[in-house]
Amino acid sequence: MSTLQSVSIEQIKNLHNRFMYLTQDEDTLRRKHLENISNLALNPIRRQIIEAFFDKRNMGEKGKGCLQEIGFEEFVTVLSFFRPPKPRTADEDMKNIKKEKLRFLFNMHDTDNDGIITLDEYRRVVEELLSSYETIGAETAKAISDAAMLEVASVTVGQMGPDEFYEGITFEQFMQILKDVEIETKMNIHFWNLDTRTMQCGK
Repeated sequence: MSTLQSVSIEQIKNLHNRFMYLTQDEDTLRRKHLENISNLALNPIRRQIIEAFFDKRNMGEKGKGCLQEIGFEEFVTVLSFFRPPKPRTADEDMKNIKKEKLRFLFNMHDTDNDGIITLDEYRRVVEELLSSYETIGAETAKAISDAAMLEVASVTVGQMGPDEFYEGITFEQFMQILKDVEIETKMNIHFWNLDTRTMQCGK
């Protein structure tokens, strides 16, 4: 696998130690293993993050759907989306890195695998993010998520009339919306040299 070939032996060892720690020395990782990570339990989009590890689209596989469990190589493949780019990365390679990371984010929100982020899917994500704020009620969260989606719609297809139906945004539109965001450098986790002794799992 190219992902494993692009990292050092020491990094692979550290990641394998983490994988075995999460799976409790089993050969495959399942959803229940990720649900036991205490820090992840506090994340408002915890569900999407966990599902991303089992989404076939993130494994480079053809077809849709999710796996019930993954091995070490699939684990590294998903984590690689969060790997920061190397210093002095060529412009063309940086563009490809950005596109891959945007595709990963798009897949997280396109929960029904139809190639479009619908209003319901977007609303659900925004409401989950807002749920971490105790001062924001359910009706307010719904109003904010509706307004946010309509703003995105106006950017991608222009001003809509009151009777027009907005189906959702495609990946191409998603890239256009985030074209000025340096996602290739912002979306990263320095996981390659993690020490398993610093990890916390719930009981």
